[in-house]
Amino acid sequence: MTIHREGYKSIAIATMIFLILNLLLFWQLGSSLLWICFIFLVLSLGLVLFIVSFFRIPARKLTINEGQIIAPADGKVVVIEETVDVEYFKDKRLQVSIFMSPANVHVNRNPLSGEVVYNQYHKGKYLVAWNPKSSTENERHSAVIKKGYTEVLVKQIAGAVAKRICNYLEVGQKVEQGSEFGFIKFGSRVDLLLPVGTKINVQMNEVVKGGVTVIATLS
Repeated sequence: MTIHREGYKSIAIATMIFLILNLLLFWQLGSSLLWICFIFLVLSLGLVLFIVSFFRIPARKLTINEGQIIAPADGKVVVIEETVDVEYFKDKRLQVSIFMSPANVHVNRNPLSGEVVYNQYHKGKYLVAWNPKSSTENERHSAVIKKGYTEVLVKQIAGAVAKRICNYLEVGQKVEQGSEFGFIKFGSRVDLLLPVGTKINVQMNEVVKGGVTVIATLS
């Protein structure tokens, strides 16, 4: 397991605050209320370790298959339905949404290999990630990857807690299935917009792993 580069600053700040607060607390109360100092030490250490774990990149064997769409993120499938995309396709698409809790791995991975033909950031609200309106009203970053005649839109969506979306793609860039394309800090969701009629391989409420779980099979 390694730590994502997006976490270096957050982990450093959290560690510094942890050390300063505990040193001050032990200095002020160490002689009279030592038990309170130890309780605070344990709780604050747990918080620091949680922040470290949030930025983890676990070692895993990625699924590579040209005929399949792979999960772009860890989390739970919360939407499988037809929708009308007004941003790029301007027609009906099959939407699969994955909700990412703060406990999930937050690296986002390319669901297929191909060329980035669209990449756009949108300012917006911070509705809870499971709100249906979050797909179109929240802060988000949309990218379309094209492979042959197939185009798949991947949408990173900020939520009530997640306030920073990192996206590393550029239009014209060639990407490989399973490689990292972004990161969302502190929980949110990722939407996939697929061609109508695509065979879906997951079910509602299924827990998926980014870069591993097969979301759909291309016809």
